[in-house]
Amino acid sequence: MGGPRKTQFGKTARTVLGAAMAAGMAFGVAGAAQAADKTLKIAFLGSQADEDYDGSLVFKDFVESRTNGEIEVQVYFGGQFCGSFQECIDQIQAGVLEVTISTIGGFGNIFPPGQVLDLPYMFRDDRVAECVFDGPFVGQLRDVVLKDVGPMRLMTVSNTGGWRNFATVNKLIKTPDDVKGQKIRTIPADIQIEMVKMLGGAPTPVSWPEVYTSLATGVVEGTKNGITDIVNMKFQEHLQYMTLDGHAYMAALWWLNNDFFMGLTPEQRKVVYDGFQHLKTVTRALPMRRSIEAYEEFKEADGTIYVPTPDEKAQFQQATAGMKDWYIDKYGDEWLRKLEVAVADCEAKIEAEYAEFAN
Repeated sequence: MGGPRKTQFGKTARTVLGAAMAAGMAFGVAGAAQAADKTLKIAFLGSQADEDYDGSLVFKDFVESRTNGEIEVQVYFGGQFCGSFQECIDQIQAGVLEVTISTIGGFGNIFPPGQVLDLPYMFRDDRVAECVFDGPFVGQLRDVVLKDVGPMRLMTVSNTGGWRNFATVNKLIKTPDDVKGQKIRTIPADIQIEMVKMLGGAPTPVSWPEVYTSLATGVVEGTKNGITDIVNMKFQEHLQYMTLDGHAYMAALWWLNNDFFMGLTPEQRKVVYDGFQHLKTVTRALPMRRSIEAYEEFKEADGTIYVPTPDEKAQFQQATAGMKDWYIDKYGDEWLRKLEVAVADCEAKIEAEYAEFAN
């Protein structure tokens, strides 16, 4: 889960972006005030410091200017429009809200087989994950949600915080054996709870606002988060170790009310689609950039960053291999097989690029 971004880069980026938006949006805002016949509202729980906000501003500027003000975009952050993920989703389905965002955990609440995206170590790196999320697999997810869940069109998949890694208070995790007996904070999602159990740890679901105190008091001895979220919430005041095992890519799924989308002209649909592609570029890049200062801040608090060796990483993968069987028992193998095909195709594509580059 994302928290306020407090790095100097974040402040500088927002200052520069604000100035650019003031100039770049002048035409779009003026046009919207004169001729807007459609209003698209974006609402999410993150703050103005989150990459979700930056991406939304880029989307707003692009859509308003490219439609000559025919579509006005309103951005509501920090729970201003809807106070929980479920409330935001309900309002999307009711047509009260046009756009919102979900994590994989939130997606699993509306389409349980979608938890396949949280199976540990499915993606070897950012390039593979982004290739999968830019490919036909997302179209398959889009179709099944439209058919089985409601008028929610999956527009793009970005990132919200980098990668989930293990971070602990008093014990460095190098291998799966080091997780045994550790009280690890998880979100209340079966797939994350089961993973910690499989490694021999004690999964402890704790709500996001209570994690800091839980780390301070020993209710939990570690957590599974990205570095920017850890530093933004000042967890480094209690966490001493971080192991970059990268067990899950922190995807962010962007949803648009399908009735709104289909009510646009063909030209407007193209603009809105392209706007989401620009939003995706921003929201994937910012977590990478902001993590640089976040890692430094963690180390300045006397924290230790550990990168597992290839052999140690393989041990984690082997220790959690049973998660696939657990998933199949609960949800069947259809979506796991689709994801495995998508991952294999992307890995092959990237390897072919390496081979071509080397010649």
